[in-house]
Amino acid sequence: MFLIETFVYIGTMAFAISGSILAIRKNLDIFGVLLLGLTTSLAGGVIRDLMIGNIPPTNLIYPQYFLVSLLASLVTILFYEKIRQFKNSIAFFDAIGLGVFTAVGANAAISLDYSQPFLIVAMGLVTGIGGGVLRDVFVKEIPLVFRKEIYGIASIAGSLVLILTNDFLPLMISLYLCFIMTFAIRMLALKWKWNVPVVTKRTKIKNTIKS
Repeated sequence: MFLIETFVYIGTMAFAISGSILAIRKNLDIFGVLLLGLTTSLAGGVIRDLMIGNIPPTNLIYPQYFLVSLLASLVTILFYEKIRQFKNSIAFFDAIGLGVFTAVGANAAISLDYSQPFLIVAMGLVTGIGGGVLRDVFVKEIPLVFRKEIYGIASIAGSLVLILTNDFLPLMISLYLCFIMTFAIRMLALKWKWNVPVVTKRTKIKNTIKS
């Protein structure tokens, strides 16, 4: 249980940092930076809990997740100039958060004795992308999961790994494999520019002859 809690804290900090970096780049005030960090790190878990009937949501019962997220955002504000020197810093921390919360979300469904693969994958996906979607919407950007980048697919792949390994491997090993798969696919997609085909609207122009 301690390792799972550690896993959650790592994901919370990673997502809070990614949200805070984006907020600073968008020139939000301090409250806006803190709020975007909190939204990115906590919203996915809240949405998941509401969907599976775990009410009130865990993130709203235990204040430590709020405090960890708040602390990560404050540290990001204080050391932003150093953090921004790392190329693709948002993408890196976002990939960590995506991997961790995909594993945590899928495991939350399994721990409640849900066995349907579709539901488990859905909970992993919602937990992994929920906060990031709201983060991007709040700053008027198209969410990553809706673009051509490999994002949601990485989360789905990670959840499938957890489902396939959960029955014959220790829980923590399955969670690590889920995280590694999700994180690796996301980072490799960024490095090698793997993209999902984009649907384009083709307009046919017809010449008409007026008589």
